[in-house]
Amino acid sequence: MKAAKDLQDLKQLYNKDFYQWIMENVELLKNKEFDLVDWEHVIEELESMGRSELSNAISFMTVILEHLYKYEHFGDNNTMGNGWIKSILNSRYRLIKIFDKNPSLKKKAEESIQEAWEDSIKKMITWFKYPENKILAKKYFGRLPTEQDFSKICPYTFQQILEYEPWLKDLEE
Repeated sequence: MKAAKDLQDLKQLYNKDFYQWIMENVELLKNKEFDLVDWEHVIEELESMGRSELSNAISFMTVILEHLYKYEHFGDNNTMGNGWIKSILNSRYRLIKIFDKNPSLKKKAEESIQEAWEDSIKKMITWFKYPENKILAKKYFGRLPTEQDFSKICPYTFQQILEYEPWLKDLEE
């Protein structure tokens, strides 16, 4: 692959061959040829990387919130919540790894609890639409639930998202 001749070529390369665009910008940075770097797109990509990390954290928080809530409110038998527990623990592990690699992201994620809660409500509403869960919808709501059937404000704290394990209550007593 031939190298871009100038900044304009490099900017065009961004849409034509993203990998090559990255490699050429990396080479320019290594060589301290800062005036030739496609700064506009470099900045855009760095911002996108940051948003992606936050999005991953919110996604794991959404799963934790959804399954904590389902465990506490919709477990219809003794084994029904086992999959939810596994999902909570696995998502927590992944979330904590994100925070270990990006400590400053923890505060931003904590500020995003409401977004994660709203996403988890949407996922629960969809879950009740599955044919095997219609009976549960009727049992707990008398119909398919809507957003109005759930608290507008997240019922869990950030600390609970990271640590709360209601399934261990019986073991602690």
